[in-house]
Amino acid sequence: MSYGLAQARYASDAAHTVSPGRLLTMLYDRLITDLTIAEDALRTAQYATAGERLGNAQEILWELHATLNTTVWPEGQGLAKIYLWVVGELLQARARQDPEQVATCRVLLEPLRDAWRQASQNSTAQLVVS
Repeated sequence: MSYGLAQARYASDAAHTVSPGRLLTMLYDRLITDLTIAEDALRTAQYATAGERLGNAQEILWELHATLNTTVWPEGQGLAKIYLWVVGELLQARARQDPEQVATCRVLLEPLRDAWRQASQNSTAQLVVS
């Protein structure tokens, strides 16, 4: 088995064995990483890297949007709108090669990542205590 295939299989296995809360924080971590790298790549005219990372970020946002269950959590409609808005902003940033627009999206999403991480840690702590 090649190293790349082994790495992909490990990542897939890890994603299937973690809790939903941990998987959500992993997605957010990857989203922020992709945006940071894309922003830096745009600043240094590495447009292929920026495009790849912005594409990854958009895929993650689409996945986060698709998994929101607003029937169970009606307040999630606001979050769904944020995800769609950020996808649109990233499309524009990519077309304009604008690192500041990417930075604006990253700064908006970082507190969401932190909030989901905190919520996940709190729910895990409650399960351990119960």
